[in-house]
Amino acid sequence: MASIYQQVLGNDFQKLHPRIQQRFGFNSKDRVASIGYGVMERIWYSKWALLPLYLGTLRNIMFPQGGEQVPFTIGNYAYVDSFGRETVTWSRKFKFPRAIRCFDATMIYSQARDRIVDYLGSKQHLAVDLQISAQENGGIKIRSGEQRFYEGGIKFKFPSLLTGIADVCEWYDDEESTYKISVEVNNPILGTIFRYSGRFQARFEEMDDVAIPLDVKPLREERRE
Repeated sequence: MASIYQQVLGNDFQKLHPRIQQRFGFNSKDRVASIGYGVMERIWYSKWALLPLYLGTLRNIMFPQGGEQVPFTIGNYAYVDSFGRETVTWSRKFKFPRAIRCFDATMIYSQARDRIVDYLGSKQHLAVDLQISAQENGGIKIRSGEQRFYEGGIKFKFPSLLTGIADVCEWYDDEESTYKISVEVNNPILGTIFRYSGRFQARFEEMDDVAIPLDVKPLREERRE
């Protein structure tokens, strides 16, 4: 069975660096996880976005804190959710001197939308369409698209002018033998909201369903995509 990233990239998946293929090529049946440890060389946020970023900390979506040389971990686990969808976790932790900030997401492949949908936060109340592409350096680029909010009976699509467009680039640097990542979130009118960049090493662990840590799974799963 192909991973969710192989499904959307098709033949372009082979354009990725072998180390990137390894990180994005496993699925729930492979029973492995990618655990990354590294340092974010710089994390920055815009002061005007203080309030929305602070609200994001309540559900593990970004945060209003910056710094340099911040220890970082990322856990990517593949499992089948309660709705039978192939799912990959993105459990990120940033270890500041006085706080650990979390930025969590779960990604699924949506057959109905024919793309990957990214559920941000701990309760999957924010669903984001993703555009995935292979880069010339063998890296993978993930760009956010339409964003939809779900909470109980409430459902609406965010106007594009009120959203942050995220660009995530991950690649492998052969000269330095390390994974590198850059993330930047921009608003169409107000500019950059949040960004970070750094490097990490990843190890691949054998897993089974009961061994997937509960803290990387969302507290609530949303059927709507």
